[in-house]
Amino acid sequence: MRVMKAKVTVILCAMTLAAGAAAAAEYTVGQHNKTFEKDGAKLEKLTINVGDTIHFKNMDPWFHNVFSLSDIKTFDLGSYPQGQFKSVVFDKAGSAEVECAIHPQMFLELEVK
Repeated sequence: MRVMKAKVTVILCAMTLAAGAAAAAEYTVGQHNKTFEKDGAKLEKLTINVGDTIHFKNMDPWFHNVFSLSDIKTFDLGSYPQGQFKSVVFDKAGSAEVECAIHPQMFLELEVK
């Protein structure tokens, strides 16, 4: 009986983890004409959920360096050329400011719920 309960518990835990992982979304945010954009439109604010991933894709013929010094997620993706992307998983709720170290006019306000 104990073995069966343990197996059921393991299965339920695995199902819960799989459901949480399946719920996470992925977004592609481009860097184009020295701005952040999504679906071809300039993007200044984006709201996502905890666990979601953003793929920052360089669509310009020059390098970009996306970073954030925000409390919920500090990262520096380094310089990368056109056609490449780097990804960040946001695992904590709150607000983040995302910028480009090379192009100071690039700014994205991110809200993670």
